[in-house]
Amino acid sequence: MQCNDHGVSSVNNLKLMHKASTLICHEKEKQALLRIKHALTDPTNRLSSWSVNEDCCGWTGVHCDNMSGRVVELHLGNWNDPSAIGPYGILGGEISPALLELQFLSHLDLSYNDCGGTPIPSFLGSMQSLTFLYLFNASFGGVIPHQLGNHSSLRAPIPSFLGSMRSLRHLDLWGASFGGLIPHQLGNLSSLRHLDLGGNSGFYVDNFSWISHLSSLVSLDVTWIDLHRDVHWLDSVSLLASLSELILANCQLNNMISSLGDVNFTSLTVLYLPSNNFNHNMPSWLFNLSSLCTISNLQNLHYLNLSVNMLTGQIPDSSGQLKHLTLVSLFSNSLCGPIPSRLGNLSSLSYLDLLHNQLNGTLPRNLGLLSNLVVLRIASNSIEGTVSEVNFTKVSKLKFLDMSSTSVVFNVSHNWIPPFQLEYINLGSCKIGPRFPAWLQTQTSLQSTSLYNVGIVDTAPNWFWKRISHIQLISLGHNQISGDFSLVLLNSTISVADSNCFMGQLPHLSPNVIGFSMRNNSFSGQISFFLRQKMNGRSKLEILDISNSALSGELGHCLMHWQSLTHLNLGNNNLSGKVPELIGSLFSLKALHLHNNSFSGAIPSSLRKTVLMVLRLRSNQFVGEIPPQICRLSSLIVLDLADNRLSGSIPRCLNNVSAMATINSPIDDEFNILTDYSCFSYRENLLLVIKGRESIYFSILPLERIVDLSSNNLSGGIPTEISSLFGLQSLNLSQNHLMGRIQEKIGDFECLESLDLSNNHLSGEIPQSIIKLTFLNHLNLSYNNFSGRIPSSTQLQSFDALAFIGNHELCGAPLLKNCTENEDSNPSDENEDSFERSWFYIGMATGFIVSFWGVCGALLCKRAWRHAYFKFLDNMKDQIYVATVLKLSWLRYHFRRYRISLRCLRGCNQERRDERGGVES
Repeated sequence: MQCNDHGVSSVNNLKLMHKASTLICHEKEKQALLRIKHALTDPTNRLSSWSVNEDCCGWTGVHCDNMSGRVVELHLGNWNDPSAIGPYGILGGEISPALLELQFLSHLDLSYNDCGGTPIPSFLGSMQSLTFLYLFNASFGGVIPHQLGNHSSLRAPIPSFLGSMRSLRHLDLWGASFGGLIPHQLGNLSSLRHLDLGGNSGFYVDNFSWISHLSSLVSLDVTWIDLHRDVHWLDSVSLLASLSELILANCQLNNMISSLGDVNFTSLTVLYLPSNNFNHNMPSWLFNLSSLCTISNLQNLHYLNLSVNMLTGQIPDSSGQLKHLTLVSLFSNSLCGPIPSRLGNLSSLSYLDLLHNQLNGTLPRNLGLLSNLVVLRIASNSIEGTVSEVNFTKVSKLKFLDMSSTSVVFNVSHNWIPPFQLEYINLGSCKIGPRFPAWLQTQTSLQSTSLYNVGIVDTAPNWFWKRISHIQLISLGHNQISGDFSLVLLNSTISVADSNCFMGQLPHLSPNVIGFSMRNNSFSGQISFFLRQKMNGRSKLEILDISNSALSGELGHCLMHWQSLTHLNLGNNNLSGKVPELIGSLFSLKALHLHNNSFSGAIPSSLRKTVLMVLRLRSNQFVGEIPPQICRLSSLIVLDLADNRLSGSIPRCLNNVSAMATINSPIDDEFNILTDYSCFSYRENLLLVIKGRESIYFSILPLERIVDLSSNNLSGGIPTEISSLFGLQSLNLSQNHLMGRIQEKIGDFECLESLDLSNNHLSGEIPQSIIKLTFLNHLNLSYNNFSGRIPSSTQLQSFDALAFIGNHELCGAPLLKNCTENEDSNPSDENEDSFERSWFYIGMATGFIVSFWGVCGALLCKRAWRHAYFKFLDNMKDQIYVATVLKLSWLRYHFRRYRISLRCLRGCNQERRDERGGVES
């Protein structure tokens, strides 16, 4: 009987296959599809099969019903076509209303296309001098921005006619480049089960109540859609009884009501709400699990993501009652308190991410009972206490463990064999040492290991060097690990062991190594032994940082074997000789650090061939002039040639360094590279002398613009062209032999924070425009030949007098030397003042004569007035006498205090001169 049924079934399948192969699509729908194709742009001919001579049921992306031959599915999503990945596979143009003629269409996928068109750039509206604008055949689309400048993200809206396609059950417009208001007409699609509008920047909703009409909806994705205009969006969504997946990432839900009444999410399995900046406690409608009703509402929840939402408060203990949870992601919030121990009851949990919060307490032991746990991330919290074997009893599936930046202390036996096989481990800043963790020897699947600053004070065992040959990423920085690298062959993609006690010669590198950072160790020997090593293949090395060691010798001509280098740091060693011109063959070089060595000769002019952003050659013995070819380094943001023997003048072409000539200019994101290697990144760090002190610059370095040519033998004047470097933040030309005046354009350095021109032979007055430097917080103009009055401003007078000393003709605050009245006058002003004074004196004399005879004449004529007047004078005499005695006593008292203060001030100034004389001697 079973065989007979199987035979009948096979016959029926053959009949259906034969009928499908002979299907002919509906002619009206075929013509509609051709009109749809005509409205689209197809630069890679993805729709080349859409030919009038072919049956449309066989066209790419077109699916017909097996029985009727009517078009039921249209798959035009770019991601569905492996051959069309990338911008050249994207369909563009408009969505034709001919779609309405596909009356039986149930599935429409237009994802990852450019249906909204590339908008005309709105910045064109700010180009006031534009007299002619020609955009013919420029492939722009979307809505023409009114006034060409009001909205930078305008794109074509979703066609409202899509709301009339009542047969649709699946609508996918993810990343289709639409924008503007989402049409309310989509609420008419009552049969819709899957709606995906995410990935379209510029979308917004004014009233989301229409979503409640989609009663059959199972999956909703509105990622990046602005919902903040509708405070009650959740009321509408909660009416969708069949909803299983709710994805609302980056929807600007910061005004969401944290407490809500009846929320019906009984069917919800996926709740994805990251990056919405709720900025309040965990939503009570989600975690008020004290009532059985609320528990049943969320009992089917499998996937919960509330990351990057500024959530505060504690993780509710009741969350441990959601038995079906497999993923919990709460990273990058402000949650506090302990990790709930009831999370150990979630037996299905495979992913727990609590990274970057303010959690405290200890790691609950019952998390070790989560037998399905694959990923555990609790890094960057205030978790402390001891972790032992008990915490990992049954986590046999664990692959990813990140407990870095906590105060956890590992206390496991030396012969412990973990139940898991990790692929990624990051225990940075935990307490693991002093012994090297032997249990790592059992982890044969490791791809990435970070033991940064874990307190190891031990010699690296021999088995470790064999193990790391299979590890892509290894970080051992800031420990006291010792050993000899001389015979080790490193094969890891990234090898970081900064600030340890490794010694001997540098190790050998395989061609697979991309990043090698071993600064602050005790390596020694000739650097040439390392640079001329032979490899089985071309080197891929991009980062080489072996600064702060005891390496010696010359660079020689071996650098040509390291063509991939982008960051080279050999600073603080004992290297000598000339820097070879072939260094210019490192065409990808972005940062070159050779500071604090004994390099000599001229600065190689071939550096112009590189793409340098940081050039640091300070504290060597370079001679000759600064090569003008440096001006071709348009991306340069740090030029540090201080403390050498350079002579000649400052190049006048520095204004060609465009990266310094632009305020807040963007910096290449690849400056800090290797950010894609599983949380490892190499960041440039510089110890620079800025604002009169040494400062270390790490992550903010790409924001700095620095020129330091101090402590050389440079002569001539300060070129006017240097004032074109508007983005400059620190300029140090001190300790040279520069002459001439400070240019009036000094005020053009709007971003300048530090200016040091001390110990030169500069003269003339300090330009008045210097008061424009409102960001200036370090100034040193001492020991020059400046004269005249120091310009008056709150900024300049706030500096110490030491910033101006050594300029004998300089006067005014903050110096004690006052300026005379004549210093501010000119001949024309004096003539005008003389003319005004003459009339003033004539008027005063006339007034005196009139007043004198007006009073005296009256007294001569009237006896009663004379008696009253002389009686008044007699009384005034007594009062004046008493007042004079009191005033003289007050003056004598304060005069004594002034003399005492003056004597103390002179003593302090003498001590300061003595101190300066001692330093100079």
